[in-house]
Amino acid sequence: MAGLYGTNSAAERIGHITRAQSFSACHRLHSIHLSDEENKRVYGKCNNPNGHGHNYKVEVTVRGKIDSLTGMVMNLTDLKRCIEEVIMVPLDHKNLDKDVPYFANVVSTTENVAVYIWDNMVKVLPSNLLYEIKIHETDNNIVIYRGE
Repeated sequence: MAGLYGTNSAAERIGHITRAQSFSACHRLHSIHLSDEENKRVYGKCNNPNGHGHNYKVEVTVRGKIDSLTGMVMNLTDLKRCIEEVIMVPLDHKNLDKDVPYFANVVSTTENVAVYIWDNMVKVLPSNLLYEIKIHETDNNIVIYRGE
């Protein structure tokens, strides 16, 4: 009967690990490709010339085989270091539009912040391990990006 449910080999098991990290940043939603009137219409109060801020919560999820020797998909200490390098150093307590070169010509929507984090996390994580970036901009607004 046990054969019906698979094997107990940890090497064949797939796990997901998620680490959450909060950071604070300000930005202004404004596209250089739209007129001032179009920007006001599209982005509303988020187009305020002085910007506005958020306390973002980011969840970074990796997916992979559970190592039969360590019992881990990835060492959480290593994931924490990658998050520090990719999220905290360049984004925390920054003006995204002025302090992060990526956003000089890219609107700093939460969707684009997720893409930015994804593109930089894949550079520092082991190959094919990153599964998902989830950003809570507010309690009600959440963006999920999976590299697609």
